[in-house]
Amino acid sequence: MGLFSKPEVVIAKESSNAKEYLRQLEELAEKAAGENAKKIAKEIAVVKAGIIGEDNILFELKNSGMDMVVLHDLYIESVSGASAQIDFLVLTSKINFVLECKNLFGNIEINSKGDFIRTIRCGGRYYKEGIYSPITQNQRHLQVLKERRSENDGKILAAWKNYLFKDFFRGLVVLANPKTVVNDRYAKKEVKEQVIRADQLIETIQRMNKASKESASSLKDLKGMGERYLQMHIEKPITYIEKFKQEELEDQPAAEQPALIEPAKPELPEKNRCPKCGKPLVMREARRGAHVGEKFWGCTGFPQCHFIKKIVKTENK
Repeated sequence: MGLFSKPEVVIAKESSNAKEYLRQLEELAEKAAGENAKKIAKEIAVVKAGIIGEDNILFELKNSGMDMVVLHDLYIESVSGASAQIDFLVLTSKINFVLECKNLFGNIEINSKGDFIRTIRCGGRYYKEGIYSPITQNQRHLQVLKERRSENDGKILAAWKNYLFKDFFRGLVVLANPKTVVNDRYAKKEVKEQVIRADQLIETIQRMNKASKESASSLKDLKGMGERYLQMHIEKPITYIEKFKQEELEDQPAAEQPALIEPAKPELPEKNRCPKCGKPLVMREARRGAHVGEKFWGCTGFPQCHFIKKIVKTENK
């Protein structure tokens, strides 16, 4: 940034997946009935809350008063087959941040072991439940990004990049629900530093940049880095809506079931690969619903991919 130039926030990639998923859910809700309608309504509420949370974080970033490049909803895969759906990759002058956005309901306690425990009030009573650690989730995202950055480099350069990774990349879990109260009194210091509220995000980014001894990158350099990370992104079609379609199918009497699943002969599908994501298909057996005991081809990419193909038995003549 020049002496008299204004800070610039570049949104190199905006998200559309969540809003498209919401649109598909709302269309499906118009036709759903029974228990599946309740599940879809609950999912719609969760997705809407998630969109609001991510919009809150995006608002904070856009009004940061800093030079930065933001990539929202970045999906990457490494050659080892590991994948990461990164909510926000934020490139700043000294440090790059991988943000995990959480719009959690209830209050969160983080104990000395790093466990996340949520307290929810329901019907005048309080209930506690453990939730999957968003820090662990974000660490996996960082590991995939680390592998993806150096997988095309030689051994020496890759080793050097991996060694420096911890100096230039940090993970933060951002709690976007302003009503959530976090009790981290007994949490370890390194855990406390990684879990922040949305209104603390910019102050945290500024403080960590100020504390860094690395040389600052120009906005031009940040834009160049943003383009390289954008090239790593894989556009994935939304396939998880199929789980609600299948449950709707199972809840209906056999005579009323629409052709939501393309019938297939018992032999293996072509090359035994999922037509949506390309991963292997395996034969499975329905455990509930109107089709208990029936066989179908299921994608091994579940739960990211929900493709299934019903097997129609044929009699030998």
